[in-house]
Amino acid sequence: MKKIILTTVTLCSVLVFGQKVSEFRYVSVPQKFQTFKNSFGLEDLLTKILKGKKYVVLSGDQNSWPAEVKANPCQVINADVINDKSFLRNRVILDFKDCNGKTVLQSKGTSMIKEFEEGFSDALQQAVKEVAVSNPVEHINGVSSVQPEKPVAASSVSEPVKAQSNSGTGKYTNGKATVQKIQIDENQFILADQDSSVPYATFRTTTKNDVFRVKLQNGEYTLGYYENGNLVIEIPQGSGNYTKEIFSKK
Repeated sequence: MKKIILTTVTLCSVLVFGQKVSEFRYVSVPQKFQTFKNSFGLEDLLTKILKGKKYVVLSGDQNSWPAEVKANPCQVINADVINDKSFLRNRVILDFKDCNGKTVLQSKGTSMIKEFEEGFSDALQQAVKEVAVSNPVEHINGVSSVQPEKPVAASSVSEPVKAQSNSGTGKYTNGKATVQKIQIDENQFILADQDSSVPYATFRTTTKNDVFRVKLQNGEYTLGYYENGNLVIEIPQGSGNYTKEIFSKK
């Protein structure tokens, strides 16, 4: 088919909702986008672009997901590309939904390239520009699984913060090293290694009492919590599993 290009101008519009796609590490891309009879390899194109933006791309088949992801599917955001073609333009809608089916982001891409394969590819590349690089600070492994099943009253949220801020400082040990707990503010404290100027771990409060988002010394994010008076950090392993590092108060 002869390529007919009316103009090189492409258009893109975006609808952004409360949560951000970049808060997720995992994105599910289906084997085939359902609104296309022929999707011209858009699934592979989207997968390639998202991997370039530091996302871990999963198949649409949940049975093939890693065990730790299947245990908490709310770690995953679901991507879809919708055929929005008009008479003269190839258009797509890039749609991201969370595990509850709530739309997190919709980005529309329009291409003036009339040939289907190149036109749809061009439109998708325009739409995906609105997706930021993965930075799963606010939506990390385990956090959504510990959210209260019932709505939390404002008083019940503020009480844990107060309790955490009143817990003060102290020394903790994991049997190999001793660290100092230092309260930065009512929502944040660190475990500081006396032999290093960089905090061993930084803890930030969540809406769940005694459960924290933790930034490790190497920059990784994970989950921490109090258990039987001890501070526990879930340490990511290369295999995708987690091990417990337990700090007992001295």
